Amino acid sequence: MIERYSLPEMKKLWSRENRYRNWLKVEIAVCRAYAQRGRIPPEDMKIIEENADFDIKEIDRIENDVKHDVIAFLTSVANHVGDSSRFIHMGLTSSDVLDTANALLLRDSSDMIIKSAEEFRKILYKKAVQYKMTPIIGRSHGIHAEPTTIGLKMLTWVDDLDRAVVLMKHAGDNVARGKISGAVGNYANVSPEIEEEVMNALDLNAAYVSSQIVSRDVYADYLYGVARIASVLSKAALQIRLLQRTETRELEEPFTSKQKGSSAMPHKRNPVICERICGLTRIIKNNLITTLDNINLWDERDISHSSAERIILPDSSILIDYMLDKMKFVIKNMNVYPDNALKNIDHTNGLIYSQKALLKMIETGIMREKAYRIIQENAMKSWEEKTPLMDLLLSDKRITARLSEDEIKSIFDIEPFLKNIETIFKRFGDD
Repeated sequence: MIERYSLPEMKKLWSRENRYRNWLKVEIAVCRAYAQRGRIPPEDMKIIEENADFDIKEIDRIENDVKHDVIAFLTSVANHVGDSSRFIHMGLTSSDVLDTANALLLRDSSDMIIKSAEEFRKILYKKAVQYKMTPIIGRSHGIHAEPTTIGLKMLTWVDDLDRAVVLMKHAGDNVARGKISGAVGNYANVSPEIEEEVMNALDLNAAYVSSQIVSRDVYADYLYGVARIASVLSKAALQIRLLQRTETRELEEPFTSKQKGSSAMPHKRNPVICERICGLTRIIKNNLITTLDNINLWDERDISHSSAERIILPDSSILIDYMLDKMKFVIKNMNVYPDNALKNIDHTNGLIYSQKALLKMIETGIMREKAYRIIQENAMKSWEEKTPLMDLLLSDKRITARLSEDEIKSIFDIEPFLKNIETIFKRFGDD
């Protein structure tokens, strides 16, 4: 069991090399569409196909002078292609290339994220089934409420994740749209037919309308899908952190054989991965806010969105892939302590059965308000005197006048709290 992480595919996807490779893919797709219409002679198209390439170091040198990344890229490509490069980028604006290439990146990134999330879902559901009937105290406001099961806690994470994945799939489809419509989106120097052919070749949708850019709401949708998945991971991580506390110790993230918890205290086993997940979720959520701000730009566009997107799109995509990888490790290797969970259930001397006592009293015909007051008086006494609630109920004549000893004792049975767990799990299919 080794906690490791490598991101060859996601890192490669968002690398500068691949970003430029997608720019080139778009440019060549446009050239092919022109060549089909006789706008580019066959001999020139052949030269473009065979020689179009770029050099990142050269692009950096050129950009340092011209202060424009697409021009620097096109100059490097032209140096590889020669005179036939005059047909490359014909009638286009930079955003035709950038946004269409982004659509390719975001589509592929969405697919990777969805695949990883679905793998995580399988691990999570398997663990939920494993501990389906393992009792644990449920808490509200951090205070003991009533018994539930460890598996049911985890099943809520599965349910949350399922909805998040549906959203991510929608966002992935929605963001896979490009545009080849020119400087202000009116096809003045490039035809809609070229755009249609290019999008078909790249397996993308064409924006119904664009200014100089694809409207940024679809990028916000993408980041929202990422943030939703991150929030599910954070929800699970936070719960593990809470249940790992020394006084509780019902769940615990894995602690490897050579791991150290503290530079000062050798005994420490800290939930560092889960804390990391919660911290990184905050970054993704803030990146989502930036994508929402990017929707509103000056006129047909400015480039205030561009600098931010160069950070938030790759960072958020790589972060969520990393977080999914880490949480797969945590859930698969998580330590569960059923004995501690049972001990904690008994921690309050039976107070957690107070609702059962209330309902049992109401069944005898007593008014709810009066029954509540009787049970609450005993519950508060149990809190203060640390006396088992069962003993107090058995000695209260207001209760024994209505309930037999066996009826009172039956209140303190955990089984009724577990009777419908199977029914809930069946909603998610077979084990």
